Amino acid sequence: MMHPDEGAQSTRSVAGTAHPVQQGHGHQNMAKVAPSYAQTMTSTNSPTSYSFVESIAICMSWILVVIFYPIAVFKCHFVVREYQRAVLFRLGKIDGGPKGPGTFFILPCVDDFRVLDLRTVSFDVPPQAVLTKDSVTVQVDAVVFYRIASPILAVTNVANYNSSTQFLASTMLRNTLGTRMLADLLADRPGVSNTMKDTLDEATDAWGIKVERVEIKDIRLPELLQRSMAAEGEATRIAKAKLTSAEGEIKASQALKEASNILNSSEGALKLRHLQMIAQVGAVNNNTIIVPIGFMNSK
Repeated sequence: MMHPDEGAQSTRSVAGTAHPVQQGHGHQNMAKVAPSYAQTMTSTNSPTSYSFVESIAICMSWILVVIFYPIAVFKCHFVVREYQRAVLFRLGKIDGGPKGPGTFFILPCVDDFRVLDLRTVSFDVPPQAVLTKDSVTVQVDAVVFYRIASPILAVTNVANYNSSTQFLASTMLRNTLGTRMLADLLADRPGVSNTMKDTLDEATDAWGIKVERVEIKDIRLPELLQRSMAAEGEATRIAKAKLTSAEGEIKASQALKEASNILNSSEGALKLRHLQMIAQVGAVNNNTIIVPIGFMNSK
């Protein structure tokens, strides 16, 4: 039985250990403690040591299996699918590495196990109100794809890896987009997604989670900002249209000037041009045009 003072000391030590993880940047603190989890993962592959009482309990469990042999074979035999892994606990301690795919055997009364799905899972990040670097509030939502890379870490290091990953993704979305300008956010969605994916993957590494993909689904701007951007875009398009029209007028006037110089250089060129214009006008609606005889006489 634990002494009350010892229980208080252990409670204070646990609180003191968890306090630094809650402060500052959570993913950086998780990354610092990740090597210890890796060492724990390595230690699970080594033979598990049991005390004298635990060894007696295991021996008695084997005796029960022998006594109830026909029934024990069916009750203690389990099958794990190709996309699943089972983490086996013997008297509360991890016994070896993940089991599966295939069959495995447990001992009654002393063994317990948990089956995990290794397939890729996706979830939607709820719309988050994000304040960008240039002080613009936008609503952003995303979708995250992840899978379990280490079943043992996913069971031993986090109570609920699914909800924890979702909460962390929501926080990472706000923190990542808060360091970007609105123009960069609208123009470089793949870059923002990759940055968030790398940050989230690093933070969940201690939980045995591998983040495969993060996609920004939608960026909703305030209605007033949308109107301002639409007005600015329309003004820019009108300015470009006017500039193009002015450039066309300049080129047309230059062409007319060159044409007038060419016509003035020849004595009969202007009259031939007049006759050509009369022929073009007469071709419409079969009009009859009377040209004075003196007009044809050259000067």
